[in-house]
Amino acid sequence: MNFVDTHTHIYKEYYPDNFDEVVARAVGAGVTQMVLPCVNSSSIDFIKEAVAKYPENFFPLAGLHPSDVNENYRSELEVISKWLGAPELVGIGEIGMDLYHDDAFKKEQMEVFNIQLGWASDMDFPLSIHVRSAYEEAFAVLRNFSRVPLRGVMHCFSGGIREAVKVIEMGFVLGIGGVVTFKNNKLQDVVKEVGLEHLVLETDAPFLAPTPFRGKPNESSYIPLIAEKLSEIFEVPVDYVRDITTRNAWRVFDKIPRNCSDL
Repeated sequence: MNFVDTHTHIYKEYYPDNFDEVVARAVGAGVTQMVLPCVNSSSIDFIKEAVAKYPENFFPLAGLHPSDVNENYRSELEVISKWLGAPELVGIGEIGMDLYHDDAFKKEQMEVFNIQLGWASDMDFPLSIHVRSAYEEAFAVLRNFSRVPLRGVMHCFSGGIREAVKVIEMGFVLGIGGVVTFKNNKLQDVVKEVGLEHLVLETDAPFLAPTPFRGKPNESSYIPLIAEKLSEIFEVPVDYVRDITTRNAWRVFDKIPRNCSDL
C-alpha cells in the first residue's frame, strides 16, 4: 500500500526549478498520491499543470486560503468558483481561519469560510481546513453547518486535546505533519490520546519540514519520516501507520482511487 500526502503544495509555483525531481523523490519514497490544496486564484493554473502531467499522483482542491482574504475576496471567490465541477477536483481547500498575524479581515475571513463550506455541502465534497490562532472563530462558522454531515481534514492541526475532540466530533480527522517530529511539542500527546484512527499524514510542503530537515524546504518524500515518528509514539510498525492513515485518507477523499486489492 502507498502513502498519501493529504496536503502538499508541490507545483511549480513553489518548485519552479526542481518540480519533476521533487515528484520523483516522493514517488520513490512510496508517496504516490498527493492532495494539492489551492490557496488563491493564482494557484489554479499551477495546480492544473501538475495534475495534467501527473494525473495518477496529484488530486486537486479548490479554495481560498484565509491568509489570502483581503479587499478583493469576492473577485477571488468568483474565479475559484468557476473551477468547481471540474472532474479532477476531489474537495474544497485550503479554507478556514487564520488570525495569527492580525485580525484586520476577521469578518471577511468568516464570511469566506462560510461561503466555501456551503460549496462543500452543496457538492458533497470533503474539506481541507486551515485554522491558526482562531479555533473559536472557526468553530462558530462550522456551527452554521451543524445539521450537515461535513467531512475532511483539520490541516496542520495545532490545537490541544479539547479542540481535537471537538474536531473529531464534527466528523473530521487531524492532519499530522512535520511538527509532530519536533522536540517538546504538545502534538505528540494529543495524537496519542486521540488514536491513529483519527489521523492522516501530510507535509504542507514546502513548509514545516520534519526533523532532521527542519528549516529547509519540505517535500512529500518526507512523509515516511512523519510515519516513523507516529510508529514510535504508538509503538506499532511503520507499515501499520501507513496502512491506517492511507485508509483514513481514502475514506475522507473518496474520489482518490484505491490501489490496494485487500480493501
